[in-house]
Amino acid sequence: MYIMSNWSNKVLYVGVTNNIRTRAISHMGGFGSKFTTKYRVIKLVYFEIFDDVIEAIKREKQLKAGSSWEDLALKIIF
Repeated sequence: MYIMSNWSNKVLYVGVTNNIRTRAISHMGGFGSKFTTKYRVIKLVYFEIFDDVIEAIKREKQLKAGSSWEDLALKIIF
């Protein structure tokens, strides 16, 4: 599970991947979803590693329920 942003930190993108390095490079190169390309989501700001993809998806959904940096920070810390 990972979180990326644009350079101004005004946009957040939460996703799940089995290869964080490849996925981050893909986003940085302008490839990926329409959302990440449109908003130039190119900066990896946080990631967590899970052994089980189901747990990673649960965590992604939990974090997506918060729409702001403040909500997200609280969910990451606690």
